[in-house]
Amino acid sequence: MQDILVLYYSHRGSVRALAERIARGIESVPGLQARLRTVPRVSTVCEASAPSIPDSGAPYVEAVDLAECAGLALGSPVRFGNMAAPMKYFLDGTIAEWHNGTLAGKPACVFTASASPHGGNEGTLLSMMLPLLHHGMLLMGLPFTESELNSTTGGGTPYGPSRVSGSAGNPQLSDSESRLAFAQGRRLALLVQKLGPA
Repeated sequence: MQDILVLYYSHRGSVRALAERIARGIESVPGLQARLRTVPRVSTVCEASAPSIPDSGAPYVEAVDLAECAGLALGSPVRFGNMAAPMKYFLDGTIAEWHNGTLAGKPACVFTASASPHGGNEGTLLSMMLPLLHHGMLLMGLPFTESELNSTTGGGTPYGPSRVSGSAGNPQLSDSESRLAFAQGRRLALLVQKLGPA
């Protein structure tokens, strides 16, 4: 059984909902399973530290998760057209993995959520792709052959699944957002399967 790491940071639950749906898509492919992980919040107080185990949701990511994964789905909420600080902070700390080529040649995709359709979804997805390219990962998008991409009035882009949560931050995925996230997870798993063991 090969693991695909679904690594996310979620503030209000929308990115977590996408991550869980992507995980379902991954696990729809025989022989593959999703490994859900998150990153801790970044504190503005230098002495503060996050608990070693989150109060709820997925466990925190560790270096071994990157080494053991056969692929990666990376998700973050939008922060001014960029990924959120906790995800950026985590990625900035992967110098050893970059130096060792831990992720090189592994397939990856990205996903995001924002409060509005013009909140910076595509910019955030592109910003998350940049460190993955530096790691030598094989990036995949979400093609328009996924029919929902042509008709969605919520989230969804060719760069990856997205969620438009509204100003209240409703984490409930629309039908099209759910189907696109599932499709992306399945596509990632099928690519991992085609590439075979690293």
